[in-house]
Amino acid sequence: MEKLLLVLVVILAVVGIAQIAKVYQVSSELQKRREEDISPTSNKVNANLWLLFMIAFFGFFIWQFAAYGDMLLPVAASEHGMEVDQLFNVNWIILIAVFFIVNFLLFFFSWKYVHNKNRKAYYFAHDNKLELIWTIIPTIALAFLIIYGLKVWNDVTDEPSADAVQVQLYAKQFDWTARYAGPDGVMGESNYLLITSQNPLGLITDETIEARVIELKEGISKTESKLANEILPDDQVEELEDRIGAYKRQIAKILNFKQSNKDFSTAYDDIIVKGEFHLPIRRDVSFNINSRDVIHSAYMPHFRAQMNAVPGMTTKFAFKPTITTDSMRTVMDDAEFNYILLCNKVCGSAHYNMQMNIVVESEKDFAKWLSEQKPFVEPESMKAKKESEEDKVVEDGPLAEKN
Repeated sequence: MEKLLLVLVVILAVVGIAQIAKVYQVSSELQKRREEDISPTSNKVNANLWLLFMIAFFGFFIWQFAAYGDMLLPVAASEHGMEVDQLFNVNWIILIAVFFIVNFLLFFFSWKYVHNKNRKAYYFAHDNKLELIWTIIPTIALAFLIIYGLKVWNDVTDEPSADAVQVQLYAKQFDWTARYAGPDGVMGESNYLLITSQNPLGLITDETIEARVIELKEGISKTESKLANEILPDDQVEELEDRIGAYKRQIAKILNFKQSNKDFSTAYDDIIVKGEFHLPIRRDVSFNINSRDVIHSAYMPHFRAQMNAVPGMTTKFAFKPTITTDSMRTVMDDAEFNYILLCNKVCGSAHYNMQMNIVVESEKDFAKWLSEQKPFVEPESMKAKKESEEDKVVEDGPLAEKN
């Protein structure tokens, strides 16, 4: 109701000003006065109005700052976040000072030098000292801001410590997935060719290679069957033959992983989580950020962290959390508060839904939470695989001796 009344007041004010202007126009016509003829009284009134407008303008600005200043970014919860905030504050101080000085001079001079037919303007063509002053001062101010900004940027993008927690953030329309290295401390390799519903990040293991090859071969078999048993138009036949060729090329590329003789077992103990991921307090966290489909942006506002997730490449960002989730709930006076990972690119129709909670906790609680998460390959499966390999060695032993 208050907003409606405010809108009505603004509309009435605009209508009132329009009517006053119309009355003035009619009065001028009756007095046969030209529009450009302004009386000294009108000039004086306008000059005084400039001063009143300046006071209202500055008052409104200060009121807005006081009323909505706390709606800017929340308290920084990372080590470098405080540096970033300080950089922004320095910029704000300079900008606001310039804002007040420039606008005060504009309004004040408009009032002081109101038109006076008995006063003649001073012709001021050029002054080297003045040119020098308004060139050097902005140059020094900008140089200071650029050098200060570069220092903060170098600190923010500095290499994390060797014991940093490694986390992969994997984006796709429209969710995030987080992956941690398992007890071996090494994150397994991944490739988009191995992405399936059971292997959403495309982790490379002997089993995922085998499963993907089987799946592609089944695709070839079904496509060949369709070509052999159905009467199809030429363009569809060509499309299916291309599909078979694509399947075969994928199989060849995937088998190259196996032929490389690399050890892909480091992916077995990798931990994949969705919906929420945890971070330890006061320990470096190094993020490797990837995207499956389009450009996304990993945005964690409380940590002053943002980095694009680009298909086909890995981007990196690191920070050190300084406030636990529980402490931040006290600071924010909100028992339901959670740190959050958002997508800061408009990446599609369900972009709004692309978010993930972040829990910052003690090192002990983080280790406990991590130990409770399910690894990519269950220990039982790993054990069964190991026993199978051992049995194979035992079976091959006598045969080898016979040979």
